[in-house]
Amino acid sequence: MQPELQSVNAGYGDITAAPESQKVLRNTYLLLALTMVPTIAGAWLGMASASIITGSPILSFFLMLGAVIGLQFGIVRFRNSVIGIGLLLLMTGLLGWFLGPLLNYALTMKNGMQLVGYAAAGTGVIFFTMGTIATVTKRDFGFMGKFLFVGMIAVLCAAVANLFLQMPLFGLVISSLVLVIFSLYLLHDLSRIVTGGETNYVMATTGVYLSLFNIFTSLVQILLSLFGEKD
Repeated sequence: MQPELQSVNAGYGDITAAPESQKVLRNTYLLLALTMVPTIAGAWLGMASASIITGSPILSFFLMLGAVIGLQFGIVRFRNSVIGIGLLLLMTGLLGWFLGPLLNYALTMKNGMQLVGYAAAGTGVIFFTMGTIATVTKRDFGFMGKFLFVGMIAVLCAAVANLFLQMPLFGLVISSLVLVIFSLYLLHDLSRIVTGGETNYVMATTGVYLSLFNIFTSLVQILLSLFGEKD
């Protein structure tokens, strides 16, 4: 039997949510903050070892995709255990590592890191906006789930195709679609927490983190493509 997770108690006030939903939301935000540690550490390591990914980008993409999917299955299996948290933190570290080549590319531009900062700020704005909509309206946006999943699969297939086609304009379109889909996914996941549809904060954090990660990376790619200044 796996050790049961203890509820994390810390000050977070959300007077609009029911007590149980408030606890899940609070614990989700606390765990989400913790995931930033392996993400940043992974990104630093990824920048130093970017040649591993850039040497075989297609193989690296599929290996990372397989690893993330496998870890998500593990997180679901151990969602009520500390093992679930460990697998989540491992996944965030791997995704951070996968950011290395993109961040290195940003460093080759005069304003690259400034644009990365704008992308981070934009991600924060989207997170705040979707969180506000979810908590203020208390509306269940679960009906969007199936449509968003189909959209995500379609965009994933397009991204795989562009690994071979290498069409910059097509890549920009894909990044824009990713931004829209995962912004709505973020609203979907946050609304499920607020309305009581998601009662496990490990699962809630996993969904929210993946949305934020995809929002951030798509914003970075869009900003670098449109406003990046070559040295």
